[in-house]
Amino acid sequence: MKTYMANAQTVERKWYVVDASGVSLGRLASKVAAILRGKNKPTFTPNVDCGDFVIILNSDKVVLTGKKAEEKFYRYHTGYIGGLKEISYKKMLEEKSDLAVYEAVRGMLPKNSLGRDMIKKLRVYKGAEHNHAAQKPEELKLF
Repeated sequence: MKTYMANAQTVERKWYVVDASGVSLGRLASKVAAILRGKNKPTFTPNVDCGDFVIILNSDKVVLTGKKAEEKFYRYHTGYIGGLKEISYKKMLEEKSDLAVYEAVRGMLPKNSLGRDMIKKLRVYKGAEHNHAAQKPEELKLF
């Protein structure tokens, strides 16, 4: 029996729309990361970017369970000495909810050039509007 190995020419990509309103951030990110990686396809190949495009809507309505909103922090470094900055997720979900969802998904992808290619297929929007109607995205029910 032969093993199927996908390559860049044989991959067929689809567009999916996910509504994030009322969904836990981590559960949403893990499901979307699996779709971006292509693990939902029978032709999944670990060393090939065979995933689909994902559009996430209503990122401002995503929820965090427990006390994570107050106790969890998003940390980044400016590059200067002593330049470590941190923002609580409560403030981040109010101001930059699209960045919070984007970073959650990015953290669940591979940390190499393949993961950097996969994250380019993710689009996150705060509201219910997007400008990808020409791609004819399918509604995807995760939960």
